[in-house]
Amino acid sequence: MQELEIPKEILSKYRSLIRYCSDKVNVEEKKELKKAFETAFVAHKNIKRKSGEPYILHPLSVAKIAAKEIGLGALAIKCALLHDVVEDSEIKLKEIENLFGKKVSNIIDGLTKISDLIDSANSIQAENFRKMLLTLSDDVNVILIKLADRLDNMRTLEHLEDRKRKKIASETLYIYAPLAHRLGLYSIKTELEDLSLKYTETEKYFEISRKLNETKNEREKYIKHFLKPIKSKIKKEGFSVSIKGRPKSIFSIRKKMSKQQINFEEVFDKFAIRIITNSSESNEKSDCWKIYSIVTDYYKPNPDRLRDWISTPKTNGYESLHTTVMGPGGHWVEVQIRSERMDQIAEKGLAAHWLYKNNKKDKKEDNLNKWINNIRELLESPEEDAVDFLNEFKLNLYSKEIFVFTPNGELITLPKDSTALDFAFSIHTELGKKCLGTKVNGKLVPISHKLKSGDQIEIISSEKQRPKENWLDFVITSKAKNKIKGSLNEGKKIIAEEGKEVLKRKLKHLKIPFTEKRINELQAYFKLQDSQELFYKIGTGKINNPDLKKYVESRESWYGFFKSKLTRKNNKSEKKESINNSDNVKKILRFGDEKNELEYKIASCCNPIPGDDVFGFITIEDGIKVHSYNCPNSIRLKTNFSYRTIEANWINVDDLEFSAILEIKGIDSTGVVNKITKIISTDMSVEMESINFKSKNGFFEGIVDIMVKNKIHIKKLIDRLKKIEGIKKVHRKLKS
Repeated sequence: MQELEIPKEILSKYRSLIRYCSDKVNVEEKKELKKAFETAFVAHKNIKRKSGEPYILHPLSVAKIAAKEIGLGALAIKCALLHDVVEDSEIKLKEIENLFGKKVSNIIDGLTKISDLIDSANSIQAENFRKMLLTLSDDVNVILIKLADRLDNMRTLEHLEDRKRKKIASETLYIYAPLAHRLGLYSIKTELEDLSLKYTETEKYFEISRKLNETKNEREKYIKHFLKPIKSKIKKEGFSVSIKGRPKSIFSIRKKMSKQQINFEEVFDKFAIRIITNSSESNEKSDCWKIYSIVTDYYKPNPDRLRDWISTPKTNGYESLHTTVMGPGGHWVEVQIRSERMDQIAEKGLAAHWLYKNNKKDKKEDNLNKWINNIRELLESPEEDAVDFLNEFKLNLYSKEIFVFTPNGELITLPKDSTALDFAFSIHTELGKKCLGTKVNGKLVPISHKLKSGDQIEIISSEKQRPKENWLDFVITSKAKNKIKGSLNEGKKIIAEEGKEVLKRKLKHLKIPFTEKRINELQAYFKLQDSQELFYKIGTGKINNPDLKKYVESRESWYGFFKSKLTRKNNKSEKKESINNSDNVKKILRFGDEKNELEYKIASCCNPIPGDDVFGFITIEDGIKVHSYNCPNSIRLKTNFSYRTIEANWINVDDLEFSAILEIKGIDSTGVVNKITKIISTDMSVEMESINFKSKNGFFEGIVDIMVKNKIHIKKLIDRLKKIEGIKKVHRKLKS
C-alpha cells in the first residue's frame, strides 16, 4: 500500500474492516482483500458522495456490514469492496475476472445489473425488482451484498433531496426490509424499517423516538426489577446465560399504533427480554425449556402467546422460544429464550447457517434452498404480471407460517391461511392441477379448506381434473396462483385458436373476408380488448350466430354503423368532460419542480387535506390523482411506478373546507354525544355533514363526517374531543 497515497481516514476505515473479518479470512485472503481495496480506491479516487465524503468510504462501509452485521466471508467482503467499480469507472468486467476470478466477476456483474435496473426511470419498477430477485438463485451473495449496500445508503440518506429520500425509503420498506426478514436478517430488517419510517413518516418517527428516550430510565429500572428473581434462580440451577433487554423497534410500535388506533402509552409490550444460554447443540433445546420453566415459576404466561420455534423452526432457520408473561405492576413482557447458536442465526440469518453446519446435512439450509428454487420457478414464468407478482411475493415474505404434514409424516411449511389446494401445489405442480379433493386428518374436506398447524393432508387427484378460474379466489401462495393462471391461459389459447377457425368459416358463409380490418371492426363492435378475447368468446360460444348476424346488419346499415361510432366518440367526450369538471374547480395544489398548475383529482382512498404530505400519481384514465404519503397505497405506488409520481405542494386556501372523517370510541354515558356535538359544531364551529353513533355493552363507537380547513384544524378538534371524560380514542379515518 506504500505506492498509493491513501488518506489516513480511509486507511483507518480499511484497517477497521480487516480487524472485523480477521477471524474469517486467512493470510492469502487478506492479500486478496488488500488488492480489492486498492482497486476500489483507484476506481473511486476522484468521486465524492452527496455528503462531500470520498466515495471509497461507501464500499468500505458496505464491506464492514457484510463482515460484521451479516457475517459473510472473504468472497463477499471482496465483492462488497468492488461492487460499484465497473459502474463508476473505466474498469471492465473482464479486468475484474482477470484480477479476482470468474466467481467474483459474476457477483459484480449481478450487482451492476441490479444498480442499472434500480436507477432506471423508464420502466416499471416492479419488473426491475423481479429481475433483481432472479439473481437470488444464481448467487445469494448478490442479494446479501445488495442488502448491505441498501443499509449503508439508508444510513446516509439525509444528504439527498426530499423527493429522492421518500422514493428510496418507500422502495426499502416495500421490498428490501421484507427480503431481509425472509432471509433471517432481523437486525438489518429492523434498522431498514426504522430508517424508512424516518423519511416516510418523519413526524411520527421522531415522536416515538422521543418518547422511547423519555421512558428509557423507567424501562431499564423495570427490567432490572423483573429480572432479579429470574437471574438468581438461573444461576442457582447452574446455567450460563447472557440477558438483554431491548425496546421494540420504532417501526413496530408505529405499526401497532396505526393498526389498533392507539397512542404510544397504550402499546403494552414496548420491550422484550432476551435470555441467551451458553449450551451445547445437543442440550440447547432442553435447556431453553428449563429456563422457560424458571421464568413461568415467577410470572404467569399468556397461553395464547407461546411460540415454539425450536421444535419447528421458521423456513429461514429462525429458532427461539417466545412467551409473553405478566410482569410486576400488571405489565406484559415478551421473553425470548434461545442458545448462542440460535441467537447468531436470528441476527445473521442465512449466513450463520454456514458457520454451524460443519459439513453435515443442514435441514434449515435445505428449507432455504427449496424457497430460493421456488422463487426462481415463479420469476421465470412469463405468465405472471410483474406488479401482481411483486405484491404477492411481498405478502409471502412477511407471512406467518403454519406447519402441516404429508400422509407419510413429512413436515411442510406454508404461509398462514393456506388452503388444501395450496398444499397440493407445494408438493408438486401436477398434483395441484389434478387436485379433486382432500382429506384433512382423515376427514373429506373441499380443496378450499383452510389449513392449520398440525393438520395431516392427503390429496385426492384425478387425471380428468383441470384448473378452474374460481381456484384463484381461495389459493394464497404465489406458486399456486402462478401455476393456475398459466394453466388457464394455456387452455384459453387453445380455445382461442379453435374460435379463430370457427370465425373464418362463419365469415366465409356470410361472404365477409377474414381481414385484420374486419377483426378490428368486430372487436370494436363487441367492445373487446383484443382479438384473442374475440376468438376466445367465439370458441366458447359466448358470441354466437345471432350475434354475428346483428353485426352484419349494423355493418350493412351505413347510418347505424356511423351512428354507433359517433355514439362511442360522444361517450368518450362526456367521460373526459366529467373528469375535467370534477370537484377541483379551484386549484389548490401545484405540481413538479416548476410548481405547475395541472388538472387533478383527490384520491378517495386517503382523501388528503391541506397540511398532509402529498404526491401526485399519473393514472392512465383519470389524470393525476393526489395521494397522502400515509395512504395505504402510497408505498406500493411509489415503489412500482416511481416514474409516474410527481411532487405536489399545497397553496394557501384559507377560504376552502375539506371533507374528513373522525372515528370516536369511548365509554357510553348520559350526555356524551351532546358533549361531542357541542365541541364540534359550537365550540370549534365545524360543520358536520353526517353523524352516526352506536352503543353496545356500555361502550360506543361514532363516525362523524366533518368539514375542516386543514390538518392543523382537525388536530385541534381531536385534541379537544380527547379531553371529554370517557372518550378513549379519537382518530382521523381514511375514506373507504
